Amino acid sequence: MNKFGLLSLLMFVISITAFFVMRGPDGEIYLTIVVLSTFSLTGLVFAALSKQLLWKVLGIGVNMIPLIFAFLLLFAMGISEP
Repeated sequence: MNKFGLLSLLMFVISITAFFVMRGPDGEIYLTIVVLSTFSLTGLVFAALSKQLLWKVLGIGVNMIPLIFAFLLLFAMGISEP
């Protein structure tokens, strides 16, 4: 069992949980973007430190999902502001 691979998957679970906790009509969008990006980048670092190829591929693939979502959310907030 690889601890960095498991930490990478744990960062994914934490980022998804943080998104569901922080959402809502009065949720702070920019704080959500920062939190998702931070957890996702930390998960990518843990995946890169992993020694087994399976954990690397799985960790990088899974942690790119919240990072891409945070980027699209930031892009949408930039378009919506005058």
